[in-house]
Amino acid sequence: MRYKSALLFAPLLTAACTAGPDYHGPVAATPATPPSFVRGDASTGLLEAAQPWWTALHDPILDQLMNQALSANPRLDAAAARIRQARSSLRQRKAGGLPTINGSALYAKARLPGQAEDGDATTLDLYNLGFDASWELDLFGGHHRAVEAARADVEGSEASLDVARVSLSAEVAQSYVDLRDRQQRLALGTQALALQDEEVALTRQRFERGTIAHGDLLQQEFDRDGARARLSPIRAEVDALKDKLAILTGAAPGTLDALLDPPALPPLPPAQVAVGDPAALLQRRPDIRAAERKLAAQTARIGVADAARFPHISFLGLIGLGGSSPEDLVDLDKFTVAAVPRISWSFLDFGKARARINAAEAQRDEAAANYRAAVLTALQDAEGALSRFQRQRESLADLVRAEQQAKAAAELARQRSEAGTISIINYRITQRQALGATQAKVEAMAALTGSFISLQKALGLGWQGVGSAAPAVR
Repeated sequence: MRYKSALLFAPLLTAACTAGPDYHGPVAATPATPPSFVRGDASTGLLEAAQPWWTALHDPILDQLMNQALSANPRLDAAAARIRQARSSLRQRKAGGLPTINGSALYAKARLPGQAEDGDATTLDLYNLGFDASWELDLFGGHHRAVEAARADVEGSEASLDVARVSLSAEVAQSYVDLRDRQQRLALGTQALALQDEEVALTRQRFERGTIAHGDLLQQEFDRDGARARLSPIRAEVDALKDKLAILTGAAPGTLDALLDPPALPPLPPAQVAVGDPAALLQRRPDIRAAERKLAAQTARIGVADAARFPHISFLGLIGLGGSSPEDLVDLDKFTVAAVPRISWSFLDFGKARARINAAEAQRDEAAANYRAAVLTALQDAEGALSRFQRQRESLADLVRAEQQAKAAAELARQRSEAGTISIINYRITQRQALGATQAKVEAMAALTGSFISLQKALGLGWQGVGSAAPAVR
C-alpha cells in the first residue's frame, strides 16, 4: 500500500522538486533604456515602419530581387533546417520522460550435458513472446529542465533564422545599390572619356600647327589613357555585382544580366524614416532575442546538472508468454509478469557533479554577458547608423548644389566658346568637370541609400512580414 501511495504522489514530487534556478528573464543590460535615440533628428521619428522596409525605396527590380532571395537563398534554407533539427531534439527530450515499451520474440535451443548415469545429453527448446517497459521518474526535475532548455534552443534557432533574413535583405539591397552606382560611374566615365578623346584630337591639331609644345600633347594623352584604364575595374565590379545578386537569389551567375543590364540611378530613401525607440529596438532585433534564448537554455541546463546529484528511480516491467513448445505462446497459463524497481545514486563521485554544476553556471554567466554585449552593440549600431544617415543627407545636399554650379559653369563656357572668347578645349574641360560633379552626386546618393540600409539592419528590420516569402519551417 505504501508503494502504491508513493507512485501516486510521484508527479507531485516531480513538480515540487525541480532542481536548478528558475529563469525570470535577463538582467537589464543598461541602467535605464533612453526614451529616444540620441542621434535622431527631424528626418526620423516614431512612425509606423513600412513592412518590408525596402519597398520605401520604390524600386520594382529591388523588390523582385528581395522576393527571390527570401524564397531561394541557401543560407535561409540552412537556417530553416537548423530549426527542424532543434524541434526534433525537443520532441526527443519530451519523449524521454515517457515510458519506453519494447516488444520481443525469443526462440532458444540448448543442449545440456547429460546428468543421468547413462550420460545422454538433454536438448531444451525455449519460446517466449512478450513486452518490456522502462520508465525513470523525474523526481528532481532533470528531465523537465532538459525540455525547458530544448524549447529555448528551438526559439533561439527561430531567432537565428530572422537574423539571417535581416542580414540577407541588407546584403541584397546594398549589392543592388552598389551595382547601380557602378553602372552610373561607368556611363559618366565613358562620356568623360569621349570628351577627353576630343580634347586630345584638338590638342594634336594645335601641336601640328606649332602653337603648343609636344609635352602638352603628351600630358593630354597621358590623362586620357589613365581615364580609360580606370574604367576597366569598374566594368569588372559591375559583372561581379550582377553575379553576386544572382547567387544571393539562389540563381547561377549570369542569370540576372538581362534584368540588371539597363543602367539606372541608385534608389533614394524617403524624406522621413521610421526608427521607433530604443525599447522597441531591443524587442525587435532578432540577434538580441537569440542571445536571450541562449541565456534561458543555459540557465535550464544548470538544473539538468544539479538533478544528476540526486538518486535516480526507474521501473522495469516484463509481460510475456512462453515455454518449451510453440503452443505455450498462446497458453494464458504460461503468462509471466515481473515488476522491478531500481534506484541508483552516485553519492560518492569525488566532486564530478559539483564540477558539472559549476561549468553549467559558468556557461550561464557567459550567455548573460553575451546578452548584455548584444544589447549594447545594438544600441551602438543604431546610434551610429542614425548619425551616418544624417551626415550623408547633408553631404548629398551639398553635392547637389555643387553639381548645379558645375552645370551652370559649363553652360557659361559653352556660350563663351560660341562667342570665341575661350577655346573649345576649355569648354570640354568644364563639361568634364560637370560630369565629375554629377558622378560625385551619384556616389553620394548611393552612400545615402547605403546608410539607410545600414540603419534598417541596425534597427533589426527585414524579417517581419516576410514569412510567406521565406523557406517553410516544418
